[in-house]
Amino acid sequence: MLKFRGLIQASHFGPTLIVTAIAFGFGTYYWWEGPAYVIAFTVACGQLVVGWSNDLYDYKDDLAHNRTNKPLVSGLITPQYLMKWLAFMVPFSFIINLLGPLGIKGGLVYMLGIACGVAYNFYFKFSALSPLPYAIAFAALPSSIAISKEINPPLWMWLGGALFGMAAHFINVIKDMEQDQKSGIQGLPQRFGTRNSIIAAIALITAGMLILLK
Repeated sequence: MLKFRGLIQASHFGPTLIVTAIAFGFGTYYWWEGPAYVIAFTVACGQLVVGWSNDLYDYKDDLAHNRTNKPLVSGLITPQYLMKWLAFMVPFSFIINLLGPLGIKGGLVYMLGIACGVAYNFYFKFSALSPLPYAIAFAALPSSIAISKEINPPLWMWLGGALFGMAAHFINVIKDMEQDQKSGIQGLPQRFGTRNSIIAAIALITAGMLILLK
């Protein structure tokens, strides 16, 4: 039971739940509740890959900052245990997204978003281009569901998703801003600083809302 709780915590449960709920909402809109539940499940599995790889990569930095809210640091699970589950989930999530309601085209678009999330964990978080993976991933999620029904994603969907994704990036970094800067993590929010990151997030959210309202 403790190990299961550790896996849930390592998934970054809050963001994973939000993304899964968004997928269910769009799944219900474009399909109906039956396929929407399947889409939500396949999307959640993809999010596990992003969350688990993030915790594995950040393990040493989390130890250095004594982030005991992280399951690897608190000892709920070991890196080896999480690695075994990740090794299973990577091919599993890829296969079920392509074989599920999203289909080949929609599944590949969604998995592009997952690939961007993993790329952020290993590379982009240290780069001034750190918002880019968030923009692509948040645009890919709703677009993949539209594409699964042979519908071209409208402008508001992919552009709004990209703007909200970048806003989420700035907001997510704020809580660990000082520790990240000490660790040499120099994504765009860390370069901006807390105050400017808040301003950037507000501006991006405002722009996203304007796109949705048009």
